[in-house]
Amino acid sequence: MIDDSNSAWISELATELAGLDEQGRRRVRREVLPLPGGRCSIHGKTLWNFAANDYLGIADDPRLRDAAIAAIQTAGLGARASALVTGRTPWHAQLEERLARFKRAEAAILFPTGYAANVGTIAALVGSDDVVLCDRLNHASLIDGCRLSRAKLQVIAHADPSAYEKQLALASGFRRRLIVTDSVFSMDGDYAPLTALAALAEQYDALLLIDEAHATGVNGQHGTGLQEQLGVHSPRIISVGTLSKAAGLQGGFVTGSQTLIDWLWNSARTQMFSTALSIPVCAAAIAALDIIEAEPQRREWLAQASRHVITQLRSQGWQVPDSAQGPIIPIIIGDEAETMRLAGELERHGLLIAAIRPPTVPKGTSRLRISLSHAHGEEAIETLIAGLRSVHRPHPS
Repeated sequence: MIDDSNSAWISELATELAGLDEQGRRRVRREVLPLPGGRCSIHGKTLWNFAANDYLGIADDPRLRDAAIAAIQTAGLGARASALVTGRTPWHAQLEERLARFKRAEAAILFPTGYAANVGTIAALVGSDDVVLCDRLNHASLIDGCRLSRAKLQVIAHADPSAYEKQLALASGFRRRLIVTDSVFSMDGDYAPLTALAALAEQYDALLLIDEAHATGVNGQHGTGLQEQLGVHSPRIISVGTLSKAAGLQGGFVTGSQTLIDWLWNSARTQMFSTALSIPVCAAAIAALDIIEAEPQRREWLAQASRHVITQLRSQGWQVPDSAQGPIIPIIIGDEAETMRLAGELERHGLLIAAIRPPTVPKGTSRLRISLSHAHGEEAIETLIAGLRSVHRPHPS
């Protein structure tokens, strides 16, 4: 083994890590074993898992497992190549067709992750002659896609249609104008003003890319996302989604016109040059979409549980933003050290809740981020409420 401990660059990294320690921002890795029923195990201790994104509680559903096993028995595990070469198997093709039907779109294309879908799609649609308008609280994958595209980047005040319009009015000289937004914001649980953004896209001849990562399976009558829930439809919309949250699996996708999908097949580098999703994941994803459509009671229960938890937490004095709705429930603490202390105390009470701090969220907005799942059931919800009541509450802001 080569000893590089004395190398200058290693010393520089060690110094930077020490700086993170001083700021209380150094992340450490740990093992978390998923368990059925919305639980997990850390170092042998069983906890209620309120830090995951398995919103509908189907990550360990036997129907997904059976579909994956059947595919493994037929074709093995890996796709063996990128989709562009030989990695697009019958399971990939069937999943893309199923996603297109699910989203009421002409076509769909798979990506290895939701991150890859956002980065690859944005970079394939805009370049140095274009401008992108990006909400300041968008997911990192959207922000990185905008930066890597080489388009002029305009960072927009959060969920503010007037700020979008101001920049669009100045952008007529660009070849393309692309509005980029999450539909449901992952750290705040609030909604993007999709109706207003779609209208602005029409008025100013812009495209609108919507990442439905946290809305797929959760929002809308059929679970297709916030676009469906709000009745927002336009040929200008590029819809991105993920299979890694409510669908309980992994992978990203884009749906839209056949022309759009053909263009991404030929130009989205994160799709072209990545090994395709594994075969059993594709098979299980088809089963997951069937469950999402056939069992609306899962998202109905989730919506009811979310309202109940938010009401209870506010009554206890916790600062839950007025805009929060759905299974993502942030409790704004502010101070980073206090946020970490509270997360540790809650873990001792058997509750795993994510402590979110800069740079993931802006300075001064550190928070406990609760993620509800249909797998939790009433027992877990009441344990969550009781646990938060029992810990020391933050001072009112």
